[in-house]
Amino acid sequence: MQLKKSLIRLIDLAASLLGLIILSPFLLIISFLIWKEDKHSPFFLQERVGLNFKLFRIVKFRSMSPNKSGPLISSSADKRITKTGLFIRKYKIDELPQLFNVLQGHMSLVGPRPEVELYVNRYNKSQKEIIKVKPGITDYASIIYRNENELLSRSLNPEETYLKIIMPRKIRLNLVWVNNYSLKTYFDCILRTLVHIIRY
Repeated sequence: MQLKKSLIRLIDLAASLLGLIILSPFLLIISFLIWKEDKHSPFFLQERVGLNFKLFRIVKFRSMSPNKSGPLISSSADKRITKTGLFIRKYKIDELPQLFNVLQGHMSLVGPRPEVELYVNRYNKSQKEIIKVKPGITDYASIIYRNENELLSRSLNPEETYLKIIMPRKIRLNLVWVNNYSLKTYFDCILRTLVHIIRY
């Protein structure tokens, strides 16, 4: 088990470093476009729950106006989302800065998506099992619920829909990942994610 974790960490480290180097021109362009729209930082930082309940700051490209407050959950119809934000959300570009989190060791390329502490505190005992593995940029739940924002936009109460319907379903999928944690599922999830990004 320790050898497997060490190997995955080595792959994470190499892939995130290589990804940041190759994508650096693209990341700079996206950063400029976000900044140009409202002259605020292109990055969004938020505390999330990591491995064994340790808090860390996740970094994403900012897709929403910093001057508008609202619920933690947002849908594609959320008026806080900027024009550039709509584009980067559609193609999951807002997630790319998390390669820095992978490089730092807070996250893996593959693993349950990290939640805010407020939501994790609602987990029951069995659901908390997903905190025993490092969170990731992608997971099977993210692939299946790739259109989550569109689903939430059709709800009268997006946050309630997420907490009562979507989040429990995603946790069940993540529990399957935890119980089948291996190099095979690691690479399978990465491949499936790439296929869906290209296809959609």
